[in-house]
Amino acid sequence: MSLQPPPSSPRVPPNRRDLRKAFFASLSGTSLEWYDFAVYSASAALVFPVLFFPASDPLTGTLLAFSTYAVGYVSRPLGGVVFGRLGDVIGRKQVLVLTLLLIGVATFAIGLLPSYASIGVAAPTLLVLLRFAQGVGVGGEWGGAVLLSSEFGDPRRRGFWSSAAQVGPPAGNLLSNGVLALLTAVLSDAAFLSWGWRLAFLLSAVLVAFGLWIRLKLEDTPVFKAIQQSGDRPSAPISEVFAHERRGLLAGVLCRICPDVAYALYTVFVLAYGTAHGFTRTQVLAATLIGAAAQLGLMPLAGALTDRVNRRGLYAVAVAGTAIWPFAFFPMIEGGSFPLLVIGVLVGLVLHAFMYGPQAAFITEQFAPRLRYTGSSLAYTIAGVFGGAVAPLAFAALHGKFGSWFPVAGYLLVASLVTLGGLAIGRDPEPSEDEQLLAATR
Repeated sequence: MSLQPPPSSPRVPPNRRDLRKAFFASLSGTSLEWYDFAVYSASAALVFPVLFFPASDPLTGTLLAFSTYAVGYVSRPLGGVVFGRLGDVIGRKQVLVLTLLLIGVATFAIGLLPSYASIGVAAPTLLVLLRFAQGVGVGGEWGGAVLLSSEFGDPRRRGFWSSAAQVGPPAGNLLSNGVLALLTAVLSDAAFLSWGWRLAFLLSAVLVAFGLWIRLKLEDTPVFKAIQQSGDRPSAPISEVFAHERRGLLAGVLCRICPDVAYALYTVFVLAYGTAHGFTRTQVLAATLIGAAAQLGLMPLAGALTDRVNRRGLYAVAVAGTAIWPFAFFPMIEGGSFPLLVIGVLVGLVLHAFMYGPQAAFITEQFAPRLRYTGSSLAYTIAGVFGGAVAPLAFAALHGKFGSWFPVAGYLLVASLVTLGGLAIGRDPEPSEDEQLLAATR
C-alpha cells in the first residue's frame, strides 16, 4: 500500500455554508447515539436493577441481560437494512430526519417509563422495546450521517469531512459522563434513584432538537441530487450490494472489527480490570475521559491526514500499533501507578482515533455512490454485532477462565489481523466517481 496521495483531477467546489451545517448535523446525530449508549449503560448498572428488574422476578433478570448486552446491537442490522435502503432510494436527508426522531423519541420515552413497582413486568418489557427501537434508529443513522457531511464536501477531503460522524463516541461519552457527574453531585442518592436519573434521558431532547433544526434546513446532498437527476437510483439496493459489492461489503465489515474491539478494551474492560488491580473506579474513569477528550481533536486530524497520504496505509499502521500496545499496556499498569494508567489508556485511544477517524471515509469509498447508504449501513451494523457486542463479554470470559491479561491481548491481536485483511482487500479512494457524477448534472 503506497503512501502517495491520489492523482489530481478537476474539483467541484462545495457550498461552504451547507457544508458547515452538514458537518454539525452529522456530529449531533452520532453524539446523541453515544450519549444514549453511555447513559443507558450507566443506568443499567445503577438504576435499572432496582426500578425495572427486581431480583425477586427471574423473568425480569433475563430481560435485563438481554436489554443490556444484546438488543441494542441485534436490532442495528435491521435499521441498516431498512433505512440504508431508503437512503439510497428516497434520499439521505429524509431518512436522517426519521432516524434522529426514532432515537430521540425512544430515549426520551425511557425517561418517562413507570417502574416495575407501578406497572409490573410491562415496565422492563417496554424498556427492552425502547432499547430495540434505539438500535434500529442507530443502525440507519450512521451511514447517513457520514454521507451527509462527506457528500456536501470535496470528495478529495472525504477523510476530514466524514470524521464528523466519528467524533460522536468521545463527544457523547464526555457529555453523558458530565451530565451524570453533575446529577450525582447535586442530588442525594435517594433523589437520583427516584427521579434524577430520568433527567439524563430527558435532556436528550436538546440534542434531538438541535439536530432536527439543522437537518430540516438542509437540502439533500449534491451527490444524491445528482443521482436523482440522472435517473440512476437503485430499485433494490440491498440485492445489488450483495450481488455486485460483496468485496466492498466484506472490506467494510472487517475494517471495523479491530477498532470496535480496541474501544471495548480501553473504555469498558479496563474499568473491571483496573478496579481489580488497585485503582479506584474514579481513577479509571478519569483515565478514559482524558483519552476521550484527546480523541475529539485527533479523529478529524487523522481523517484529514489520510486525505494527504494513502488512507489504507495509515489505517494499517494504526492497526499494527493497536495489536502491539496491549502487551505493553497491561504490564505497565500492574504496579498501580495512576500516571502510567493514564498514559496507557491515552495511547490506546490515540491509536483507536487513527483507525476510527478515517474509518467512515474508507467504508463509504468501498461502494458506488448510488449504493453508498445501503452498503455503508450494512457494513457498520454487521461489524458491530461481531466486534463491539461480543468483545466485552469475550474479554471477561477469557480473563475469568485464565486469570491473565495475555488471552485478552491475544484476542485484540487476532482482531487486528482480521482488520488488516479487510484493509488489504479494500480499494483506495476514487474521488473521480463523485466529480464526474456532479459535473454531468451541472
